[in-house]
Amino acid sequence: MSDIKTIGVVGCGTMGTGIAIVAARAGFKTRLFDTREQALAQAKAQAKAFLEKSVARGKLAAGKDIEIMAQMFSTTELADLADCDLIIEAVFEDIKVKHDIFSQLDKVCPSHTIFASNTSTIAITEIAGGSGRDDRFVGMHFCLPAQLMKLVEMSAGMKTSAESFDRAWQLCLALGQQPVRTQDTPGFILNYFLIPWHNDVINMVDQGVATPADIDLAVKTALGYPLGPLELLDMVGMDTQRLLCEAMDGLTHEPRAACPPLVKRMIGAGLLGRKSGQGFYSYENNKIFGA
Repeated sequence: MSDIKTIGVVGCGTMGTGIAIVAARAGFKTRLFDTREQALAQAKAQAKAFLEKSVARGKLAAGKDIEIMAQMFSTTELADLADCDLIIEAVFEDIKVKHDIFSQLDKVCPSHTIFASNTSTIAITEIAGGSGRDDRFVGMHFCLPAQLMKLVEMSAGMKTSAESFDRAWQLCLALGQQPVRTQDTPGFILNYFLIPWHNDVINMVDQGVATPADIDLAVKTALGYPLGPLELLDMVGMDTQRLLCEAMDGLTHEPRAACPPLVKRMIGAGLLGRKSGQGFYSYENNKIFGA
C-alpha cells in the first residue's frame, strides 16, 4: 500500500502525458507541469481522447474518463507542485535542465517529497547530485507508451535511501505497473538494447535495405512484437532519438550508439514523427497512441 496521494509530472511531452494518464487513472491527484500553455492544453486533449477511446472499447466504465480527467491539474508554475508526495521528471535528456528543475522544486517541496526521473540514459546518481535531496531520489523509467505498457525500470542512486526506494516501488505497484530493479548504468535494461538496435534499423532504411513498412512487418511477424521499431521511433521522435544517442554515446562510446546521419537529416526537414505529423510514416492527427 502506497502512502503517496498526490503525484507531480514535470514535462508533458509523449512520456509525461502518458505517465499523467497512468497516475490519474489509478486514482491519484495528478499535477502536470510544463512551461508551455499550448503543450499543457495538448496533453489534456490527448489524455481526454485516450480515455474516451478506453471507455468506447470497454476498458473503462462509462463516465470513468470524466472522473479521471478531474484528477488532472495542469500548471506552468512549479510552485503548484508543492503539495506533491512524489514528482516524476519527464523532460528531454539534458542534465543541466534536469538539475535546474529539481533545484527549483527542492525549494518549494516539503522534505517528504520524493523526486524521480524518467531518464532512460543519464545516471540517476548524476541527476540526484543536483537535486538537493539525493537520498530521496529514484529512477523511474516508464516504457513508451506509458499508458499502455506496464514495465517501469526502477534504479537507485548511490545515496538513495532504502525507504525512498521502497516508497517509490510501492507507488509503482499502486499504479498498476510492474517494477523491475536495475543498476544505475547507461540505458538500464531496455535502452541498453534499444538505442543501438534502433540505430541499426535507421541505417537499414538509409541504406535502402527495405522500406520502413516492410522492416516493421518482418519484426512484428517473426518476433511477435506489437509495434515495429520504426513505428516506435515515430512515437519517440527523431529529436528525442538524437538526444538519447548523444547521451548514450557520450557515456559508453559504443559505435552503434552514435546518432545515424538520417536522424539528423530528418530533424532538419522537420520529420520528427507523430509529433510533427510525418516521420517514417504520415499521421493525420496528433492523438496519443491508443486513442
